[in-house]
Amino acid sequence: MNKYINSMYLAILTIVASADVSAATLKIATLAPAGTTWMNEMKAGSDAIQQRTAGRVKFKFYPGGVMGNDKSVHRKIKIGQLHGGAFTPGGLAMVDSSIQSLGLPMMFRSYEEVDYVRPRIDSVMKQQMETKGFVILGISEGGFVQILSKQPMQDLESIRSSKVWLPEGDRVGQTVFRALGISPISLPISDVFTGLQTGLIETVAVNPTSAIAFQWHSSTAYMTDLPITFIIGVLAVEQQAFSKLSAPDQAIVRQEMGEVFKRMDKQNREDNQAARAALVNQGITFVTPKPGEVERWRKISDQSIDEMVTDGIISRELVGQVRGHLKSFRNSQ
Repeated sequence: MNKYINSMYLAILTIVASADVSAATLKIATLAPAGTTWMNEMKAGSDAIQQRTAGRVKFKFYPGGVMGNDKSVHRKIKIGQLHGGAFTPGGLAMVDSSIQSLGLPMMFRSYEEVDYVRPRIDSVMKQQMETKGFVILGISEGGFVQILSKQPMQDLESIRSSKVWLPEGDRVGQTVFRALGISPISLPISDVFTGLQTGLIETVAVNPTSAIAFQWHSSTAYMTDLPITFIIGVLAVEQQAFSKLSAPDQAIVRQEMGEVFKRMDKQNREDNQAARAALVNQGITFVTPKPGEVERWRKISDQSIDEMVTDGIISRELVGQVRGHLKSFRNSQ
């Protein structure tokens, strides 16, 4: 009898120990404020994951940038204070430069091109990132960045004479601006609103939704009606933390977050379209570049991309794949 009881006791201990190993609370930092579409969708996804895993996997989000900039977040991931974050491609470039392949200057000309390329490239970027120690749980569309300014920006000379903002630590932007002959002013995103108000900066590159969300439109008057870059947001978790989950729970997390990001892609596109209309209603004038300027900008942008490939700032392989898919799409039109 005692032998039977001891065997049961050991079995129970084994089950409990196994459950503890696979249970986890993934701590995620994000710049998105509480109450935004991003945070609401993240909460919905994490609730579904917690329910389907019977509480074995939970998410704890730190919104509004309370965990600091990308460097701070990566440092906290290294010491185990965080397990992941919502990043821009620039925020993950230090891990793997291939993540920037969709956000290169003047690469895409329309959403139709984006919709053709992304199904062929997203999975490649995810696989590449996993070899570098991070699991990408989702990639969300941020839309097209356009030039928002105090004065109309219809040619390169106008931009060169303006005080142009460059996001802090943006190596891609630095290379492009150098090629364009622009001397930018580098600031963290948290200082842009004040910079526009005080005149420290006069021109920014931003998508319509963020222009309104950050209230940058209140200190500007014009938006150039031309896609400059396509932006994405990436939810990435350190592979070591993710690997502690059981294989079935990992599959649940990937599936549920995959659904979240499908919804966000659709919602973000609709939000950007609505934001564009809102900018017009609030007095922003949309201007078009002068004749010949678009091709001029594209030529210089292509040269800067080639330079970044040569310097190892971006992935030669992934850039080649994106360009190849774009060529195929354009030839079919």
